[in-house]
Formats: sequence, structure tokens, C-alpha cells
Amino acid sequence: MAASKSVIVIPARKHVLKSQDEEKPKLRVAAYCRVSTDSDEQATSYETQIEHYTAYIQGHPDWVLAGIFADDGIPGTNTKKREEFNRMINECMAGNIDMIITKSISRFARNTLDCLKYIRQLKDKNIPVYFEKE
Repeated sequence: MAASKSVIVIPARKHVLKSQDEEKPKLRVAAYCRVSTDSDEQATSYETQIEHYTAYIQGHPDWVLAGIFADDGIPGTNTKKREEFNRMINECMAGNIDMIITKSISRFARNTLDCLKYIRQLKDKNIPVYFEKE
């Protein structure tokens, strides 16, 4: 009589079909706004940017508003004093934001080294930054 071979049974995987009602997770999108002076004209621009991005994000059915981060009257040359910018970056690093939108590279950061530093940091977390103008 020959030695018996053992048989390993691999169970079939259950295929779970998603119903039409199940939604895929929405992209958590934040906006960054900044105006550099406290003039009335700039204040209007600041409010306009906030309104624009709120409507823009809410206008995409697969996005959810993760926050509007706005520094008012703060120059873009240095990120240290830009509290809302830093709070937004911290929220990204904590995994609470999937994408950032902003008007332009100069709104995000005027200093090229700062800009590259943060873009790379966000890229490592797979968080794109969308610049409307560029």
C-alpha cells in the first residue's frame, strides 16, 4: 500500500457585490486662502476666496469639505506665522485631509524652498495640492 498524501482544502472566497446604494468614500478636500494685507479691498478678496472654495468643493459630489484654512493679513514669505497654513499641514499629516486646493502657488507659499518642502511632505502622504491658476 502506498503512503497517503495529505490534501489541503483552500476555501473559496466570498464575493460580496456592492449595492448601488453603497457609496465609495468621498475625497476630503480642504482649501487654503490667504491675503497679505489688511486693506478693505483685500478683506473682500479674502471673503470671496472662502465663499468660492466652499461652493467649489460642495459642487463636487465625490468630495466633502474638510475645511477652509485662511490666513488673513499674513505675508506668504514665511510659513512660521501662518497659523491656519500650519494647522492645515498638521491636519494632512494626521490623515484628515486627502487633497488641498488653492488659488495659486504664490497663495500657498511665496518662498520656493518652503513651497517645495511642503509639496514633497504632502506627496509622501499621497496628498495632492491643486493650484487653480497653474
